[in-house]
Amino acid sequence: MTKQTVLGRVTQLAKANINALLDQAEDPQKMLDQLIRDYTDNIAEAEQAIAATIGNLRLMEQDHQEDVAAAAEWGGKALAASRKADELRGAGSVEEADTFDNLAKVALGRQLRSEQEARTAEPVIASQTEVVDQLKAGLDRMKAKLSELQSKRDELVARSQSAQAQNRMMDAVKSIDVLDPTSELSRFEDKVRREEAKALGKQELAASSLDAQFEQLDRLGDSAEVEARLAALKSGTATA
Repeated sequence: MTKQTVLGRVTQLAKANINALLDQAEDPQKMLDQLIRDYTDNIAEAEQAIAATIGNLRLMEQDHQEDVAAAAEWGGKALAASRKADELRGAGSVEEADTFDNLAKVALGRQLRSEQEARTAEPVIASQTEVVDQLKAGLDRMKAKLSELQSKRDELVARSQSAQAQNRMMDAVKSIDVLDPTSELSRFEDKVRREEAKALGKQELAASSLDAQFEQLDRLGDSAEVEARLAALKSGTATA
């Protein structure tokens, strides 16, 4: 994966509109679970690609530092060779002086080449540094988006569970309304009242029967009194 592809993908994922995706989803919870898995995979993939890009940048920076250091080193060698040549030439050793001047020229050539390589690498390093900064920022946004996804998912699950509990409660309330237990209590109360009335009726009936027996006994007593008085009349013992 090239750095341009990574940068484009990171930017696209970081800008994803979660609410719009939720509005289009038939099952938002499943969609969020899938998005979380995809985002987690994409973040891991992006981290690897960004790490590779950063690694390449660090290598270029090291090469640049080496070129700068080499240019300084060759410059020092050229100066040392030139001074030695001047010293030898002053001492009359022209041939040896020329040799050291040639060494100074070789050192200067290598210094120049190192400086050119360093200058060539500088804009590339600057560009790569900008890309790495963008990738890091995009990765941070992706991680923030993943946290948002996870929060949305947790919120959605909690709301779904709450809605399901409310629906179960409302179904229970509806069943209570349809099968009103108070109506059963009323019927039971009517039955109890009928039983109580029946008991009262039996008591009343029993009381009536007892009264009738006492009345019959009273009548028997009156009849006996009448018979006794008749017998007294006949015997002449009845009093006026």
